[in-house]
Amino acid sequence: MTLEEAIKLAKTCAQQMDARYKKTVFDEWAIVSMSNRDRRMLAYIGPRRDGFQKNFLVDAGSLRAGLLKQEHNAGDFEFARHGVGTGFEAFMALGKGMYLICNNTVQSMDGISQDPLWLSAQVPFVELSDRVRDDELVSSS
Repeated sequence: MTLEEAIKLAKTCAQQMDARYKKTVFDEWAIVSMSNRDRRMLAYIGPRRDGFQKNFLVDAGSLRAGLLKQEHNAGDFEFARHGVGTGFEAFMALGKGMYLICNNTVQSMDGISQDPLWLSAQVPFVELSDRVRDDELVSSS
């Protein structure tokens, strides 16, 4: 898939998750390239574009090791249970060295998952994962 297609899919996923959860699940979504130790933001939706880039490694928190390893297949994802504030809640591998970062800048994943609606809100995320497995994001550079 192209970057434009990945952005559209991420937006659709966010809308579907929010509709099922009846409030915002992740208010920050970013597509990043982590190839060759070069970290580039390819797309961003959220309240703190500059802060996201500036604080990326700190905000990656417990997900940092997984992101830096880059040993994921397209569609693989991880969640951080205790990512508080700007600490990232999740990432999904979109392709070689490319990731979708998902974050709630107010709640932790632990807090989000306490709501029973979280179960149904996960469905669009898993569907996105399946879609990415079938058609990964390919770098245009």
